[in-house]
Amino acid sequence: MEYINIEWDDLSVNINLSCFLPEGGVAEYHAIIELNNKHNNAEIQYRDIEAALERLQQSDILDGSALVLKRYFVSDAVNQSQFLKRKNEDAAVSVVQQPPLNGTKVSVWAYFVADSGIYTDGYGTTVLSRPHFKHIYNTQLQKSLKDEYAETECIFNTYLESLYLHGCTLKDNCIRTWIYVQGVDVHYSEMVKARIACFNREGLNKETHYIASTGIEGRYTDAQTLVLMDAYAVKGISQEQIKYLHASTHLNPTHEYGVTFERGTTVDYGDRRHIFISGTASIDNKGEIVHLTNIEKQVERTIENIEVLLAEADAVMNDISKMIVYLRDTADYQIVSDYLDKYYKELPKVIVWAPVCRPGWLIEIECIAIKKIEANRFEKF
Repeated sequence: MEYINIEWDDLSVNINLSCFLPEGGVAEYHAIIELNNKHNNAEIQYRDIEAALERLQQSDILDGSALVLKRYFVSDAVNQSQFLKRKNEDAAVSVVQQPPLNGTKVSVWAYFVADSGIYTDGYGTTVLSRPHFKHIYNTQLQKSLKDEYAETECIFNTYLESLYLHGCTLKDNCIRTWIYVQGVDVHYSEMVKARIACFNREGLNKETHYIASTGIEGRYTDAQTLVLMDAYAVKGISQEQIKYLHASTHLNPTHEYGVTFERGTTVDYGDRRHIFISGTASIDNKGEIVHLTNIEKQVERTIENIEVLLAEADAVMNDISKMIVYLRDTADYQIVSDYLDKYYKELPKVIVWAPVCRPGWLIEIECIAIKKIEANRFEKF
């Protein structure tokens, strides 16, 4: 993985870019775009973010790569939605109220792929089309019902219908979900119950498999919405290409404490391995929180858990293409930022305020990694 840092002073932005550049293969890029000036008003900050996205996409660095996905981490979704007018573009767009902890109003994660076609299917689904696979992104799935169980049920039903239209199923094709719950300390458990009910109907259980996921605090632009979901699936993959990560020396199966997601999932293509690490916290292989109230130790244990998951996929921290760090307590920002800058300064990462689903967890981290492999039995990405 190659890392590039870009600063454009006229836009007051900083871009950390990861570049996966396989010889003779299609390039992938993940960018974290953050603002340097937290004193500008919201309109100027959003203007600079959009200008940076546009300039990056047109730069020689990306060499004409297509924008596939962009996620805005915003400080006030309701009041800032006016600055997020959808452009005439096919990229998947995700907006979640998880305030950037560098003090600005907005940060962005953007994903680009070279030599690819991007289109929408008319139902709000973005498709990245490759010769042998279709990568399907559903974002902003929600239904405001003021009932987290009913909303989750409705979201998954909508998603199942979308997958069906593309000849896919939840069990065979969905690789990753992100589920945001407003008031996670109160509303998370009912979301979990609704997800379990859906999974049971679709044949996902502890005997088969679940899906890599992050379930965490987050709000939508409609303040009445309690649950919001983004999802990623791949059409054309076989079960032989998919592996689920366990890291049983450090982590326990999630069903043991009543939730249903995979710790990590890998997808092998002929020329690379995609590694999706779910939201990971300071936990041991008995499901117990490690280092209660100690943020320094929780950061270390969380990173250790991620390293073990990556090792199971024959990968290391330097294979990570982007990282999202969630903190419960904003006062812990500087400690966590200093630690990550000391050991992983080049990694594209963003730190946001978003309480984890168990109050004792002070930090949660998710990431995506890409590793070069040669697996001739599979088609290339």
